[in-house]
Parts: sequence; C-alpha cells; structure tokens
Amino acid sequence: MDQAVLREDMVDGLDHALGGLDEPLGTAMRTVPRHVFVEDRPYDNRRGEHAGTDVLAPRTVARLLEALDVETDDAVLVVGVGVGYTAALLAELVGERRVHGVDIARRLVLDARRNLGQAGYDGVLVDRRDGAEGLPEYAPFDRVLVEAAAVRPPRALVEQLASDGRLVMPMGTPDQTLVAVEPDESPEGYAVVDEFGPATLAPLLVEGEQAGGVTRNRTEREDREFADQGYFAPTGWEQDWIDWDERLDGGRGHHRR
Repeated sequence: MDQAVLREDMVDGLDHALGGLDEPLGTAMRTVPRHVFVEDRPYDNRRGEHAGTDVLAPRTVARLLEALDVETDDAVLVVGVGVGYTAALLAELVGERRVHGVDIARRLVLDARRNLGQAGYDGVLVDRRDGAEGLPEYAPFDRVLVEAAAVRPPRALVEQLASDGRLVMPMGTPDQTLVAVEPDESPEGYAVVDEFGPATLAPLLVEGEQAGGVTRNRTEREDREFADQGYFAPTGWEQDWIDWDERLDGGRGHHRR
C-alpha cells in the first residue's frame, strides 16, 4: 500500500484514540514520512527498537508533543533524539533551524542526521551530548522535550529554559508520570505545572551507559537496589560508579575505570 495512505490511516487512528489531535500536530504527522525514520512497519502504532534504543510509538510521540505545546517561533531542544522522527515533527511545527537535538549514543546521532537529511530536514542540528547537560551553546530554549525518564528534571536543562519556557518529560521511576515543568524561584528551580498521565519511557542515560559504551555501569546486585530505591537513588552501590545526583544537578560525575 502507498506510504502516504498508510500515514493518513495512522493519523486518523491517533485522532480517534486521543480524542482529537491538535490540528498543527496532525498536519505535521500527515506530512513527515515516518518510513524514512523507521523501517519496520513505520505506520503501526507500536513501539520499536533501533541500535539499542527504543523507538517511540506514534501515539506516545503525539502525547509528548501535545504536552510540549510549542508555538511557531519557539526554539526547541530534544533530549534523546533517537532516530530523529520527533525532531522532524517539531521542524514542521517551528521551522527546522529552530530545532536542536542531542543523544548520548554516537550511532544514533549519525542515524538521526542521515534520516533528517533524507526527509528534508537537514537544518535540524543534532549533536552527541550527555542529555543531562543539554546544549548550553544554543540556550535559552522555549521548549525542552526529554524523551527519557528521571526522578526530576536535570538542573542544567531547567537552567537552559527561557524564563517563560516549558520542559516536558516522564518523571519518576519505576512509576512514571508525563509532566510539564516551568522554571521558578524555588530551591528546586522549577515547578510542575501540568500532568498528562502515566508514561513508560526508558531511563535517562549518562556517559558510559549507552549502547557501545566502554563499560556498563551496574551489576545485577546494583540493579536490584535500583528497583528498591529508585533509578537515581542518592545512596547505594551505584555510587561507586556514577554520582547520579551530581549529574542531574549539573556536575560532571565520575566513573570507575
């Protein structure tokens, strides 16, 4: 079947399932050729995998972007750009040169750049970075989308928001809630301003955890402790490897070699 017909069917299904898509988002999803970014059944509403990372289902992408609530002249940062599909949709919504993406995995950065170029969005900037550190050279951002979960927004990302900016991410592990936060004067530096229901995204990675990294950072015993205390627990076996709180709060962290 023609890819354009499959794309129309996908968006019609999302429009029905979500009780009506935002019109600009629906138009963007009808425009972006998802088959350039996802090879296997690209227009099915299902989660996939590519190069060690999750490829979000179209419904999940739509929920994230509706929560992000972009405006036409917003500067946007996507943390965990993956295969580049979400960045392409944002390029349709705000213009490709206003979209910036980072990913911790070099393979994904190269793939996202290739996919975006083939789909006609080579003006999107994609760089290899630790997502918790953001992209300070291009800050401030009106919108930041984190396509990964953490117990709280990384401080560097909050600091890179414009004063009236908005950051969207799944917060909490293992139970996640999709939230929007805005910067404020509280000790935390942000306030949760809206919630959008449960989410099930992979956890935000730091240097050394990406597929193809020099070493994996946790043993099975450490994983059990994470399950009991939360992915970014302030104490535990993982502190011999990575200072998680320091990474989320803007430090560079450390690794055992």
